[in-house]
Formats: sequence, structure tokens, C-alpha cells
Amino acid sequence: MLRYAAQRILAGIPILLLVSLFIFSLVHLTPGDPALLLAGDNASPAQVDEIRARLNLDQPLWRQFALWFGDAIRLDLGNSIYSGKPVTELIGQRVEPTLVLSTVTLILTVLIAVPLGAVSAWRANTIVDRLAMGFAVIGFSVPVFAIAYVLVYLFAVRWGVFPVQGYKPLDEGMLATLHSVTLPSVSLALVFAALIARVTRASVLDALNENYIRTAHAKGLGAPRILFWHALKSVGVPVVTVIGIGFATLIGGVVVTESVFNIPGIGRLTVDAITRRDYPVIQGSILFFSAMLILINLVVDLSYAAIDPRVRG
Repeated sequence: MLRYAAQRILAGIPILLLVSLFIFSLVHLTPGDPALLLAGDNASPAQVDEIRARLNLDQPLWRQFALWFGDAIRLDLGNSIYSGKPVTELIGQRVEPTLVLSTVTLILTVLIAVPLGAVSAWRANTIVDRLAMGFAVIGFSVPVFAIAYVLVYLFAVRWGVFPVQGYKPLDEGMLATLHSVTLPSVSLALVFAALIARVTRASVLDALNENYIRTAHAKGLGAPRILFWHALKSVGVPVVTVIGIGFATLIGGVVVTESVFNIPGIGRLTVDAITRRDYPVIQGSILFFSAMLILINLVVDLSYAAIDPRVRG
């Protein structure tokens, strides 16, 4: 198991390097000059050149990337062009809301999607199945920001059950934090759950036609035990796979959701940095999200080995 884990970790290193190169190229090849934005409209050409030299923007792109990646390996992502603060410090200040929002969303998603997909497969081609899959299609088709605005109107503006926006940190109490992230988490979970529910339904439907399920029926086992113990247990790998793949959707949704609900997370930090052409913050934030995705994929790979020992080779 340790050898398998080491192989997966080593495989993630070149991926992170390629992602870093892509992020750097994408940010620097877009139109605009952060030195001009930072200097202001009344700055002289000499002042702009001085700022550009201070930020290493006058260097060739390969040289800029080498300097940036060398520092990034040492967890030094540079300083924000806008505020002058270290990027690692800015990310550290914003990481709690993003991790809380993602964790609560993931828990809600699994609690909604897995039972929904399993019951839909058990009641295939019935009204229950059609309603469940109709929910999945709607959830996957409607943009997350549209769902967010509907939930805000109903539960915050009209009924006043939850706050319209904002975030309560964990040091103010777990209940206060959960209350502040309920609406954004539900918004993301409805979209994320749609994908997982459909895959769970297809996997469980295949499992229900297997011989061991017929044997369980012949033994007189109850439907809940057959469905949630025997059938679901055998489809762990595809369900875990789609959860890992769907995490990319969750990361993209976090950026939008944090902006809609004014949550001071890394997604909101990224949006603000893009508006200000703050290269170091943009690169650092996207690199953080990329590292999170690689970490999630590593956890998914390791879970394969735990669920199915044959994966270890």
C-alpha cells in the first residue's frame, strides 16, 4: 500500500509542473500590463519601467517562469502587486472559508446523491425514478449562480431563515459557521449531486442484475439491506471516481458561489485578483486549486486500493 501511495505521489509532481507552466503562460499572455495599472494614469514612462523591472516583468517569459517556479517550490509565491502582502499570507487568510464551504458541500452532496441514485435504481422506470432523474437533469443543467439567487430570494430575502451573504469564522462557533454557509453549500450540492446521482443509479442498476443480488433475494434479505449493503458496496469504485472527477466542478462552483454570497474565500480572492491584474495572486490562487485537485485525485486513487485490493497490482 505504501509503495502504491508513493507511486501516485511521484506521478503528481510532473502534473503540477505542467499545470504551473500552463497557469503562468495563460496569465502572462492575456492582454494588459499590471505595471501600468499599478503606476496609475499620471505615471511617467520611467516610473512604469521601474515598476516593471521591480516585478521582473521586463525579463523573458522563460526567465520569469523559472524565477516564479523556483520560489513556488519553497512556498514563496511572491507579493501581491495590489496590496504588497505575501501571496501565501493572503491565501492563508482565505483558506478557511473555502475549505469549510467545500467540506460541507461534499458532505451534503454524498448524503443527497448516493441514496437518491440508489433508490432511483431500485425503483427503475417508475415515477420515483423519473422524479429523481428529473431532479438530476435540472440540477446539472441550471447554472450554480442561478440556483444561488433563487435560494437567496426564498430563504434569505423572503423568509429570512439564512443570511443573504457573508461568512462567520469557526472561532465564532460551529453553528454560526454552518448557518452562514448553508445556502452556498446547498447551491453547490444541488449541482454536484446531480452528476453523482446519475452515475450511482447506473452503477447500482448494473449491480442489481448480478447473481449475488438474486442470491440475497432468495435468502429472504430485506430490500434496504440488499440495496445499501450489497449493491452499493460493490459499486464503490465508480461512485468514488465520479466524486473525484466532480470535485473539479465543485472548485469552479466555489469561485462563482463565493462571489455571489460575498464569502471571503480563495475563490473571491481569485476574482478580485483577475479584476486588478494581480499576477502573483492569480497564479498562487490557481496553483492552490490545482494542488487541491491533485490531492483529491491522490485520495481517490488510494481509496481504490482500499475498496478493491486488485488495484494495487
